[in-house]
Amino acid sequence: MENSLIFQSSPQVTLATNKFINVPIILKYEDTNLIEVVKAESVGFTTQIPIYHEDGTYLAKATGNRLYLTDDGKKTGLKIERHEGLWVCELGNRTLFEIRQQTGDSFRTTAELHTPDGYFVKCSDEPTPGLIDTSGNEIKIGGLIMSGNTFMGCKIGIWLRSNGSCSIGVNA
Repeated sequence: MENSLIFQSSPQVTLATNKFINVPIILKYEDTNLIEVVKAESVGFTTQIPIYHEDGTYLAKATGNRLYLTDDGKKTGLKIERHEGLWVCELGNRTLFEIRQQTGDSFRTTAELHTPDGYFVKCSDEPTPGLIDTSGNEIKIGGLIMSGNTFMGCKIGIWLRSNGSCSIGVNA
């Protein structure tokens, strides 16, 4: 999963070639916000992303270009390292999350994004979102291909459910 945040008068997040402007929840799974825009004192708006282990353990939270361990994340041996212009979150030999600083206040994240019930959300610069169950089987989301779209002013950009359904541009 990759996304980037560009600061301007209204918050804009780019996810898999699609732009979300003034959309507070970019990606939601069931009742869990996986990528959301929050107000931060120092920068105005930024993204917030919970990081779950594939077993559903809540490990860390990425807020803007910073990573914060949870108590459970500390118990698992999760490591967060800061390098110049880069934050890396690793578990064992596996990189779970990276945040790269770009020009100005913008940044780019790359992540293995799991849900609290173990589903894996696959999203990259390719425009087809995917949802993979705990057995490794991909759940098709209606053959949906979204590329180069702009979503403005809705409450939820993409809302995925474990049954494979997907709602786009939700105001509920």
